[in-house]
Amino acid sequence: MDSVDILVVGSGPAGSVAARYAAESGASVMILERRPEVGVPVRCGEFMPSNEEIQSMFPRLTDMEALFDIPQELRCLETYGIDLIDPANKHTMLDFNGYTTDRDRFDKYLAGLAQEAGAEIRFNQAFQGIKDGLAQTSGGEIGYKVLIGADGPGSIVAQSVGLKRNRNPYPAVTAQVKGEFEPYTQMFFGGIAPGAYGWIIPKDGRANVGVGISPKFSEGDLRAYFNKFMERNGFKAETKIYGKYVPSEGPIPKTVSGNAMVVGDAAGQVISVNGGGIPLAMIAGRICGRVAAENVKGGSSLENYETQWRDIMEKPLRMAAFNKKLADTFAFRSDTTTKMCMSILGKRRMGNLIRCKRIFP
Repeated sequence: MDSVDILVVGSGPAGSVAARYAAESGASVMILERRPEVGVPVRCGEFMPSNEEIQSMFPRLTDMEALFDIPQELRCLETYGIDLIDPANKHTMLDFNGYTTDRDRFDKYLAGLAQEAGAEIRFNQAFQGIKDGLAQTSGGEIGYKVLIGADGPGSIVAQSVGLKRNRNPYPAVTAQVKGEFEPYTQMFFGGIAPGAYGWIIPKDGRANVGVGISPKFSEGDLRAYFNKFMERNGFKAETKIYGKYVPSEGPIPKTVSGNAMVVGDAAGQVISVNGGGIPLAMIAGRICGRVAAENVKGGSSLENYETQWRDIMEKPLRMAAFNKKLADTFAFRSDTTTKMCMSILGKRRMGNLIRCKRIFP
């Protein structure tokens, strides 16, 4: 039977960053990836905010330069704004710097850093649960001292250790289209269906196009809404259309249970108002990995992870979840209410909205 200090389930940004920092701190680390390859398939808008925007959203974050030192070759297109479009096709352009990436290459880069630090990755091996303190996997039992669940919004690790799952995740679908696009993200609210929103995120000679819905208000078929959005914009999908679920109600109540922790989407560490999660997964992943290694090496409490990530991210994420709830309550009921609410908010408040800040007063 295999045994390891720290077992990480999932090789996305949260899992790979956690594994890297745990290994750099001297722990033996294994990542389980149920698929044959890191980063595939891609189910993501692939947008990363600039370091300045991340710092603005999370002012308590320190030492971010090393964490977000991403090679230039992984940056497909530098972007300079977010264009918010209401049901009447009124545009509100917000200054917001960032870049788009290829998530398969991006995730492989982060996983490579974890391997360079000493972490092992096991492919085609799925985590199935816990029995007698051992991880049950499709490749046999694995002993561990600390278990880290970075296995997405439907986390099996969270279920196995009694942590709550994300409530009411939003379904979304996305695909790539070819074309030349201006260097800013477009977000469409209304005009597709009540509670549905669409996006066009530009890359180099292509763009990620997607639609997500609020199940409370959109009773139709998500794929039909996506087809409607594609047809309206004259797009043809050049890749397979992939679906995903996006946590929409902020962090789960607890992210530590016994000798296990959850991180990233599994912990609900996602910006509710726009579905952004890559930088949050990396921030929390670094904390998680370091705390796990400190526990293994010196016996310090895993609760330090809970304390540290919440100190940096909980207030902005709770504000984003609150703002999202306001939008659900007042804006998403119809195109008329969506248009009215976006008009009332105006440019300044919508800028605060996407940056996880208070919109009133």
